[in-house]
Amino acid sequence: MAGNIQFEGEGSSHHSRLAMGDERRPLLDNMSQRRRRVSIDPEAGGHSRDVQYFEKEASKSTDNPAGMNPHVHLLTRSLSTAEISSDHSTAEPPVRVQAATSNTRILGTFAGVFAPVAMSMFSTLLYLRSGFVVGQAGLLGSYSQLVLAYFILMMTVLSICAISTNGALEEDNDIMYLDHGSDMISRALGPEFGGSIGFLFFVANILSCALYTTGFVEGFLENFGKGGTFMSGDSGLSTNSDWWQYAYCTVALFICGLICIVGGAMFARTSAIILLVVVFCTITVIISFFVKSHEILVDIPKTNDIAWSLKNGTNDSVSPTGLYTGLSGKTFRDNIDSNFTVDYSTDTTMSYATVFAILFSSVTGILNGANMSGELKDPSKSIPKGTVSAVFFTFCTYLVMMTLIAGSCSRYLLINNYAFLQEINVWDPFVVIGMFAASISAALGNLIGASRVLQALGNDQLFWSILKPATITTKGGNPILSVVISWFLVQLVLLVGSLNKIAPITSVFFLLSYASTNLACLALELASAPNFRPTFTYFSWHTCVLGLLGCMIMCFLISAIYTSVALVLMLLLVILLHFRSLPTTWGSISQALIFHQVRKYLLMLDPGKSHVKYWRPQILLMVSNPRQSCELMDFCNDIKKSGLYVIGHVKTGSLEACMSDPCLEATPVWLKLIHQLRIKAFVEMTLAESVPEGFQHLVRISGLGGMKVNTVCFGFYDDSIPQDSLLKRKSRRQRRLFGASERRDQIRSQANVLETFDSPRTDPEKRVSQQEYVRLILDALKLQKNVFLCRNFQLLDKEAIIRQGNKSYIDVWPVNFFKPETASYFDKTCLFMLQLACILTMQNGWKSHTELRVYLCVKSSSENTDVKEKKLSTFLRQLRIQAKIKVVCWDSALAHLGAKNLAGEKDSPPAPVEPMLDLDSEIGHSMSEYAMKPDSYLEAVKSLLQEHSSSAAVTFMYLPQPPQEVTEQKRYIEQLSRISDWPQPTVFVHGLHPVTSTTL
Repeated sequence: MAGNIQFEGEGSSHHSRLAMGDERRPLLDNMSQRRRRVSIDPEAGGHSRDVQYFEKEASKSTDNPAGMNPHVHLLTRSLSTAEISSDHSTAEPPVRVQAATSNTRILGTFAGVFAPVAMSMFSTLLYLRSGFVVGQAGLLGSYSQLVLAYFILMMTVLSICAISTNGALEEDNDIMYLDHGSDMISRALGPEFGGSIGFLFFVANILSCALYTTGFVEGFLENFGKGGTFMSGDSGLSTNSDWWQYAYCTVALFICGLICIVGGAMFARTSAIILLVVVFCTITVIISFFVKSHEILVDIPKTNDIAWSLKNGTNDSVSPTGLYTGLSGKTFRDNIDSNFTVDYSTDTTMSYATVFAILFSSVTGILNGANMSGELKDPSKSIPKGTVSAVFFTFCTYLVMMTLIAGSCSRYLLINNYAFLQEINVWDPFVVIGMFAASISAALGNLIGASRVLQALGNDQLFWSILKPATITTKGGNPILSVVISWFLVQLVLLVGSLNKIAPITSVFFLLSYASTNLACLALELASAPNFRPTFTYFSWHTCVLGLLGCMIMCFLISAIYTSVALVLMLLLVILLHFRSLPTTWGSISQALIFHQVRKYLLMLDPGKSHVKYWRPQILLMVSNPRQSCELMDFCNDIKKSGLYVIGHVKTGSLEACMSDPCLEATPVWLKLIHQLRIKAFVEMTLAESVPEGFQHLVRISGLGGMKVNTVCFGFYDDSIPQDSLLKRKSRRQRRLFGASERRDQIRSQANVLETFDSPRTDPEKRVSQQEYVRLILDALKLQKNVFLCRNFQLLDKEAIIRQGNKSYIDVWPVNFFKPETASYFDKTCLFMLQLACILTMQNGWKSHTELRVYLCVKSSSENTDVKEKKLSTFLRQLRIQAKIKVVCWDSALAHLGAKNLAGEKDSPPAPVEPMLDLDSEIGHSMSEYAMKPDSYLEAVKSLLQEHSSSAAVTFMYLPQPPQEVTEQKRYIEQLSRISDWPQPTVFVHGLHPVTSTTL
């Protein structure tokens, strides 16, 4: 067995962190020092260690995106909940150090949270689509849609506030904090879901940027296009073709791209000023409804082909008009009910779901406050207060606007002129200014957000090196190529056309993002983790479920096709990232949920209700040195049949003589080995004065509740020199999605495991003596465990079995060769042997490439051979075991025993054994006993085995019960060794319990 394993820096290969809550602890007075070391007080609950991290250069915070943290590495470090590290075996909680960053924390609740959220939620809806929603859905329909949208938003806001107040919300280079709204989702859901949701959030930002750019150009052309508000006659920008509108969108997007590259930081800090401008313009609109109480004929824009084609009269110089009545009870009543008609910008008939999609796509942005957490003075207070206030403020604003619009504007006007508000305003430019400020700022914020999300995905290497170009930044930390890539993708989306066409798919992606936020909070709540203690308490699992269901239902109502495509894309990304097996240092909520459910079901698993029909092997494999046991470990993984599989190892020594527990130190490396071998097993280690003592510990403690070990596996005790199978082994299940860096990481990880374990011994000396080895078997039987011994498994080549064209065989010899007179009996050991062999043929790799053979040993003088064969065939059929029966005459072996020896056996009194299958009623001796046999007989048996099973992949043989007398134990091992001394994988089996059933 491997000696004590010594670690060099185990647990320090990744960045350590100490969760410190709201407490601020300055690290060093010299804040310009590039590398810092912090000693953590062990009394505070941490371990004494050096904590290292790099301080981000102050210049990187000078180019801050709108609504985003100035620290560049923001999203996918949490989206993956992982740091790409070669050491993923440590399961200790992340240690977080929080440094003072007061120089970058300048924003309060209003400027840092309220303004970004409110600005994003106003966007194009406030000035361009409020009337459209009322005209199509009616006032009651508008109220219901607004309430539904804000109900979903509010449920999601509660989840955001709960997650965001459950810890620090900032980042200081290698010390990560929640820095983006999607970080919170992925931080809880893990790397697979986090990475896929991050990608969807990136797509949502791209779509939203295109949506707001289209809205800006639409409002621009309403005023400066041909026949526009500020144009006389037919002068103005051309609007004759969709390509002209695409060209104007391209120009607007190009300007946004330049701002992203040059002045993103300045824009982020001016969002409060922009909001004040929008609020002022909105107030003028509300005032105008009361000031202008007389009727006004508002021209229908020439871009409305439907209205112009249906106008009365033949004079083309007279434009169709819609009526503004001022506040009127009749107008209010006319606009109460819905009247879904054709939308002139898309030529499609509207419905409740499509109008809701347009409304909802314009009120996204509730995560923008969390995006600014890196610049907030007090994130845990500002985010809940600012976000909830902004949601309430915008909701009230929309209610007032929709009510006034419904009471003063005819439905014809609302449906046919999106920009009617400026015609009735006390001064037209106020609406134009507000419209441009709201739409272009929203477009710019989403473009900056998309570029930063893409940069973070590239920095975390979630998708290998595909996104590496997106990580290239300027000296100020601005991801210039990420901006260009995002700009190009928005440019492609603009080909879709009008705002109303882009809105449904935008709503779907944002609804999925919000659904994942509610799912994350719900998972944290259901996991009942003690460390989930948010300071924001106005939420429950009910609100999470309501938000989740609301998002998913509306997704499918808006567009089942878009939703299905998005979910399939998300699922593919989840699978892709799952097979990457990214290392995590923050942990995943999936582990907490699994623990919660497993504990619950383990309590429900009643050992007293177990039944033989549902028996499965629960294997404890004792491993001395894994470098010489890889094939055996993999074989036991195949034979476990979804049962418990525990790999046990005993370290000899005393805890008093050790500075720390060697088992605790060694376990992570064993887990790495399990991961590399791609087997599904637990690792149990113990420290004891001797191997037999430690073995007893492992047998008793392995498993939990109703999942306890029922079978013990040992390697065979012989004088052969073990081979280094770990060094020679090639992974049979290589993952195919490898990048060059990941391949290097795997090779490095394998090398670390190789260096950790001792090389196989090169001399005959063993850690346990022959007598101790037999004692281990006896102890396992005393503890009522089935036992099987495996020999020559270094010769097992499963890949060769799969590659070869002909089927290999799995041979079963259900006869105790040390009690030959019981050859026609089947006992529990025989049935256990058959069960294991049958399980092996059911596993992938074995199922289609192997065939089971059962040998029936008979004398040539036997007159009832056919009867025995028929009986055995019937019994195998009752057990539903498909196998060939091979009848073998073994007179040549029995001849070495002599008649006197056999007669003596027959004359011995019957043992209290209950035969499972009586093939010969004349014999009733116990089958499981061991009786010493002459070497000539054993050689003849070996020759018989070689003759019939030399081509078998694995051979199962009967293991007799070891003798209690010490003097016979050495001979016992020698005779087992002699009978199996041939180059084939052999399994000696001894069973104690019923394992098969012939009944339903």
